[in-house]
Amino acid sequence: MLRTLCRTGGALLQQTQRAAPRLWVTPAQQRWASSLPMNTLVLFVPQQEAWVVERMGRFHRILEPGLNFLIPLLDRIRYVQSLKEIVIDVPEQSAVSLDNVTLQIDGVLYLRILDPFKASYGVEDPEYAVTQLAQTTMRSELGKLTLDKVFRERESLNSNIVHSINQASDDWGIRCLRYEIKDIHVPPRVKESMQMQVEAERKKRATVLESEGTREAAINVAEGRKQAQILASEGEKAERINNATGEAHAVLVKAEAKSQAIRVLSEALSEQNGNAAASLTVAEQYVSAFSNLAKESNTILLPTNTGDMSSMVTQAMAIYNTLGKTSQKAAPEVLEEKIENPENQSPPLQ
Repeated sequence: MLRTLCRTGGALLQQTQRAAPRLWVTPAQQRWASSLPMNTLVLFVPQQEAWVVERMGRFHRILEPGLNFLIPLLDRIRYVQSLKEIVIDVPEQSAVSLDNVTLQIDGVLYLRILDPFKASYGVEDPEYAVTQLAQTTMRSELGKLTLDKVFRERESLNSNIVHSINQASDDWGIRCLRYEIKDIHVPPRVKESMQMQVEAERKKRATVLESEGTREAAINVAEGRKQAQILASEGEKAERINNATGEAHAVLVKAEAKSQAIRVLSEALSEQNGNAAASLTVAEQYVSAFSNLAKESNTILLPTNTGDMSSMVTQAMAIYNTLGKTSQKAAPEVLEEKIENPENQSPPLQ
């Protein structure tokens, strides 16, 4: 008897697979409901499917994957729900952004049935309901953003749409996993203006970069000139210091040489026939000076006795003798003053 029952159940199952009745007839509903099998007493439920069974028109239980037994005529398989992840194409729709730009947007919705009971009795057409909810939520979220932010904040827009869908679909036993915007179409004029804006922004960046480069170059040139002037001034300062040091040293050397020459001259004059030697030197210098007359200037002052060389030498020697006598008289007076004021003298070196 058991063998006959199994044969009968297999035949009924094959017949069900050949022509399975469907409760939903719309193309959108066919994705949610597989072919509804008939009650053959012995049923084999595939993996990742949930069969909702009604007994005498009232929900009875949900068949788990594997072997299941039902009572004919009393039990009826009312819904077949797929527990796999389902992909739904959201049709293209128009939406207006915050800055009054009309956009054409479509997307893809990924969802999964978590509660077959709610998915069967909570909503009439789950796919249509979720699709309409996704479209209305998308229009609502786009109305909060400007056109520029729509392209920059696509990820946040997707997450907001998923959050809004999940809040409304909890009573349907459906969980929205993610939502992705596929294409965003803008009007041709807006697209042209966006292209012009991008080009203007690029030109602005190029101009700014060029001006910054020019400024940096001018700063570098000015800094170089400043450093060059500083170095030149330091070099000129060092040169002047060196020249002044050299001139001072030269003056000292000349003074030492002159003092040495005067000392030697005074020693020579103090010797025998010193006056005759001095007279000879004065005569030589007179001849040399007289030969250079009228070479450097046109104005010349000459004494009345220019040709009398002996009188010129005698006059020079008389001046020299007068200066010598004056210096000899001044020396004893200085000595007496030092003797009278010994406190003004410097102490001797230790």
